[in-house]
Amino acid sequence: MVTISSEPLSAPLNVGFDYTRSLGPVLGRFATGLRAHTIAGIRGSDGRVLVPPAEYDPVTAEKLTEFVDVGTEGVVQTWSWIAQPLAGQPLQHPFAWALVKLDGADTGLLHAVDAASPDRMSTGMRVRVRWAAEPVGSIRDIECFEPLDVEPTERAPGEGDPVTMVTTPIHLTYQHTASPEESRYLRGLAEGKLVGQRCPACDKVYIPPRGSCPTDGVPTEDEIELPDHGIVTTFCVVNVPFLGQRIKPPYVAAYILLEGADIPFLHLVLGCEASEVRMGMRVRANWRPRDQWGTTLENIDHFEPTGEPDAAYETFSQHL
Repeated sequence: MVTISSEPLSAPLNVGFDYTRSLGPVLGRFATGLRAHTIAGIRGSDGRVLVPPAEYDPVTAEKLTEFVDVGTEGVVQTWSWIAQPLAGQPLQHPFAWALVKLDGADTGLLHAVDAASPDRMSTGMRVRVRWAAEPVGSIRDIECFEPLDVEPTERAPGEGDPVTMVTTPIHLTYQHTASPEESRYLRGLAEGKLVGQRCPACDKVYIPPRGSCPTDGVPTEDEIELPDHGIVTTFCVVNVPFLGQRIKPPYVAAYILLEGADIPFLHLVLGCEASEVRMGMRVRANWRPRDQWGTTLENIDHFEPTGEPDAAYETFSQHL
């Protein structure tokens, strides 16, 4: 029986990536125009000018091709005040989100309005575009809108080839609170221990622990410490590079079944050529230096071959 504090752990988690997409002829025209300080709309089958331009008619679903340049001033149709801006929003001081119907357009464009206070905002007020200092060909080339009584900021338009791609950073930040079972597992890792839980009904050992057996639906309260060695049940050779990759391809991500466990978990297998990794290969954890340990599975840098004979397929096939 392993005795480790069950006080739940909590930590902020940040997930982010750069999303890149091709724009096509309609949104490409829109983005290229923004870089040049012009705003393109498109005329629908009912004669309305849609901004931003739509690729297909919202009424008939027909492909739209008639572009119409609209003004850089317009009218606030509706708005909502943002007293505490979030990271990544257009402005980092209080502002309003608003639907702005530009002169010559028939639909509203959602963007920020830089007003000093909510008292300066009203439905029907006129606003103008404030252009970004360094236009690149995206909606952020409109830094925001501002009331007409504000002194306009002069900014030079950008130049270059037509815009065909746009890259948008995506970030999600949230607070994750681990379950008591997960917290004990993570605290065990900080002590160099691999803690699993055994089901009292079927005797299966789960790592990371789940708190209950998914097969029998009963609590898994019996905690046991597992060794840091096991076998590769299945694996994938990673050959494609991607943003943030810390290991040069090719390398192997594999499911490792620790000795005494009944469910494998995903980790890296290094210390040999990727082509040498195989099902049944016996591996052992390569731990980071102790002064780098925390409450994370990253305390194990990777697994590497032990050089022992491979396990027989029958010994792990049921765990695939």
